[in-house]
Amino acid sequence: MSKRTHMSGTWRWWVLVGSVGLVGLTGCRTTGTAIREDTKHPRQEIQFDPVEVTADLELEKLNDEELFAGGTSAFAAGDFKQAARYFGRLVDFHPQSKHRNEALYNAGLSHQRLKEWEEAYHRFAELADAEKGQGDALESAFRVAETLYHLERFSDAVKMLTTLAHRQDIPVGRRMEARVQQGICELELGQKEQSENTLRKALSDYESLSDKDEVEDYFPAQAHFFIGEVYRLHYEEVKLDPAKGTDKLAEDLNYKAELLLSAQGHYLRSIKVGNGYWATAAGAQIGAMYENLYDHMVNTPAPPELDAEEAQVYRQELRKKIRVLLTKSINIYERTLEAAERIGSQNAFVDRTRESLRKVRELLLADADGEQDAEPPPEKPKPKPHS
Repeated sequence: MSKRTHMSGTWRWWVLVGSVGLVGLTGCRTTGTAIREDTKHPRQEIQFDPVEVTADLELEKLNDEELFAGGTSAFAAGDFKQAARYFGRLVDFHPQSKHRNEALYNAGLSHQRLKEWEEAYHRFAELADAEKGQGDALESAFRVAETLYHLERFSDAVKMLTTLAHRQDIPVGRRMEARVQQGICELELGQKEQSENTLRKALSDYESLSDKDEVEDYFPAQAHFFIGEVYRLHYEEVKLDPAKGTDKLAEDLNYKAELLLSAQGHYLRSIKVGNGYWATAAGAQIGAMYENLYDHMVNTPAPPELDAEEAQVYRQELRKKIRVLLTKSINIYERTLEAAERIGSQNAFVDRTRESLRKVRELLLADADGEQDAEPPPEKPKPKPHS
């Protein structure tokens, strides 16, 4: 597996899954949507590894109509495990059913809701046609890319998404969706420069639209957010090492601060788009970066070349900068929470931001107390001699 230290698994659940429900159909397919053969471009046969199918005694007496009705009912009730059973049984044991394609898609969707990515992949892959597909075949291609992402098969996901992004016969919103997700997968592969180029291309296409309502605001906001992530990763690569001397330490600190500001600029652009989910995420990241820089500065010792008096001056100057960072972090966190409350957003970022705000306020108070303790008590005035 390629280098992926920059995108931890705890983040992965929100990157692509947020697009589910924004485009295409969000629920179970219940109407006839059979895919027609393209006579000019015969469909290719795709072979999969053998799959062992075991009997389901409870369902074996049901015909395809009963299975489809049962799966549809279970899906509507939110019982995705049961829905996957019914639809899967129809797909595996009734290959000639008029409901098979719909059941195949719905089985994939049920597994996806259960985060059973391997099972979802196999169901969607049988329908998917990234090059020429429409309807379920097109929608399945996007969902295959998502399952590949969660299976950490990022290179395969990039290939499929690149194909989708270059199609001129699908709506511009779908093309942008594909390009943004492509850029995210490239970032997972450690291809920061390529990822940034892909995301900027998506945003350039978006800005050139005369009618921006053609694209869900989710995707330009997501693109800005992940360009911010590119710069955040560059920021994290800059290490503060006092052993290299004061000049090098100052240079690295300034560069690190510049990268923070660059990341912040893209996060703020994400907020400006107005999508509640990514606005909250971006605000949380800005605050976290200030908090991170604070940690670096606090935990970096004074350069060894400084004598005791110079080291004291260094720490005093550092304390001033630290207070500024903590104050900025608090301001960002507070604004993020205010915006989340305004739009009624409640997600993991809101919870994380609220906890971070509490912690940073405590740090600021501790810093103020530490400064008072560090200051020597004022000298008492000496009594004047009697004349």
